[in-house]
Amino acid sequence: MNRPKVSVIISTYNQPLWLEKVLWSYQYQTFKGFEVLIADDGSGEETKFLLDRVKKEVSYPIQHVWHEDNGFQKTIILNKATVLCKGDYIIYTDGDCIARQDFLQTHISNREKGYFLSGGYFKLPMDISKLISKQTIENQKCFDIKWLKKQGLKPSFKNSKIVAKGIKAKFLNKFTFTKATWNGHNVSGWKADILETNGYDERMQYGGEDRELGERLCNLGIKSKQIRYSAICLHLDHARGYVSKDMIDKNLKIRMDTKKNNLKRTSFGIIKT
Repeated sequence: MNRPKVSVIISTYNQPLWLEKVLWSYQYQTFKGFEVLIADDGSGEETKFLLDRVKKEVSYPIQHVWHEDNGFQKTIILNKATVLCKGDYIIYTDGDCIARQDFLQTHISNREKGYFLSGGYFKLPMDISKLISKQTIENQKCFDIKWLKKQGLKPSFKNSKIVAKGIKAKFLNKFTFTKATWNGHNVSGWKADILETNGYDERMQYGGEDRELGERLCNLGIKSKQIRYSAICLHLDHARGYVSKDMIDKNLKIRMDTKKNNLKRTSFGIIKT
């Protein structure tokens, strides 16, 4: 295989059932020429066994970037994966987000020097999350609003994320009230820009740790572009037992410092200073 044009970093922690569904969604992407790096924040052997098997079943390369479990240390493993990327453009997402078949192509078609791209997700309840299979990913039924409603999906304006395409999607991207921020579940940018900011701030745990990197990118002069209604991924339901108020409060203080001092680079990132 030639050097990949694009690197996809997928973060995970002890969710092999969800991760397998996510990995199958990349097998059926219309865009080829990418690599996948699994940024694993200390999962057990079940995840390793899954990856060893799936590597033999998919057509794209997978690299497992792992460190020992030491609590929520997602920023550290994301930085390790970022350094190892072979592509000059990086898409970050999570191991519970199934990508529609045009997901990568949408990021690639909209990428532009001086910008990062901000996508969203379509959140599913647990019962529908469990129903999604390799077959419904391959035939894209899981992205069909009619199929989802048959499985019990309730009516909502948020369903527009699934329905909107073409001009309607572009219109919603332009006029949505949601800001184009650096979202860890669906975001992309140039590797050179990310390295310029020194990557994720490794002091940060859960709660805005991804957005803080985006805020430094903006301070650097990188603009954000909204693709919330174009780059579609399904967010599978799961518990969040790792969330704590102390983490969130600590992260807020770091973000306030970034904003107040117009920081473009962290001293607690890829390179420690």
